[in-house]
Parts: sequence; structure tokens; C-alpha cells
Amino acid sequence: MAPTIIFEDNHLLVINKPAGWLVQADRTGDLTLTDWGKTYLKGKYAKPGAVFLHPAHRIDRPVSGAVLFGRTDKALGRLTTLFKEKN
Repeated sequence: MAPTIIFEDNHLLVINKPAGWLVQADRTGDLTLTDWGKTYLKGKYAKPGAVFLHPAHRIDRPVSGAVLFGRTDKALGRLTTLFKEKN
């Protein structure tokens, strides 16, 4: 199963993570949801150079569900604050 985009704007990207996918890299070297999202954004917007994309949270590899990513460091900072404050 492939990931799917649930929501996208200039600041956020929400991806439906299939079970079995990693959110961030580990020692296995398997493709991650973060890598997949960066490739998606790079292709869609023909972005040169590196793409900023960082998860605001993670879910375990065996679990499926929505993962929220910040597309800018400012958006990620605000998301991190919201998660800390549980708003």
C-alpha cells in the first residue's frame, strides 16, 4: 500500500501512513514516510535543492494513520508547541 496525501498547504502536509512504513529513518535503511513526502513535494513543485519536511509526531511502524508534517521550520515550531501544550 502506498501513502496518500490527506491535506496540503504552504505550511502543513498530512499523509496517511500505511502500516509497515517508518515515519523517520532507523538502522534498517528502509524508505521512510518523511523521504516519500520530500520526494512528493520536490516533484510536484519542481523544487531545486533540499526540501524541508519534518514530522510533528510519529506513530509506530506497525500502525497506520495520519502523520502531520511541518513544511517550514516556523510551522513545525508552532506544531511542537501545540503538542506540548496539548491544545
